[in-house]
Amino acid sequence: MSNYMIFGKRDCPHTQKALADYKKDLKSFIFIDVDNNPRGLEQLLEYSNGKHIVPVIVNVDEGNVEIGYTGD
Repeated sequence: MSNYMIFGKRDCPHTQKALADYKKDLKSFIFIDVDNNPRGLEQLLEYSNGKHIVPVIVNVDEGNVEIGYTGD
């Protein structure tokens, strides 16, 4: 089972959709609220090549990065 980091904002519907889907699918993740975590925002920008897009989902085990989320 993979572990994930989800960088996002609490008021973002795409972030909320990702969190709900990952919970429903019983995927192991930590949520980093970039509005309240300056270091988390720095990490998000590193993973997204400087783009302010949320959520950014990182598969910690495989190193894959997904920028944005629609649930498709």
